Amino acid sequence: MVITRDTTPPEISLSTEQVCFLIVKAREFDVKDVVTIPDPASNAADDGMAGVLEDHGDDPTRAEFVAFVDALSVDEQVELVALAWLGRGDSGIEEWAELRAEAARQHNRRTAAYLLGMPLLADYLEEGLSTFGRSCVDEEIGRL
Repeated sequence: MVITRDTTPPEISLSTEQVCFLIVKAREFDVKDVVTIPDPASNAADDGMAGVLEDHGDDPTRAEFVAFVDALSVDEQVELVALAWLGRGDSGIEEWAELRAEAARQHNRRTAAYLLGMPLLADYLEEGLSTFGRSCVDEEIGRL
């Protein structure tokens, strides 16, 4: 008796474009540094534009990431967290259903904050996406 394994990855409802957008935003957010010029009335040109790379509370990159994640359905948010866990190596693609179920059990209204607090989020999402045979390369080429 020959046992064959199904090697096709499970389906996810998140589009590659959605995940790649979040990867870009996570990378933009990751480069932020502590605030060194606290005076918001200072002249950005005089400050060498250093404020752009500082982690201010009203950071537009953070706001855009949070708004995008909050606009996702609960199922998509669950998949996004599970995808990050998959990319982090918490389990393999063969345990996707269990990983997704655990993400669903832990789901709350702070998905975006949870993800932004995850070091290397962009790398984890990219790795998780590649596990599904997807890549942001096509997305990047389309924007050039």
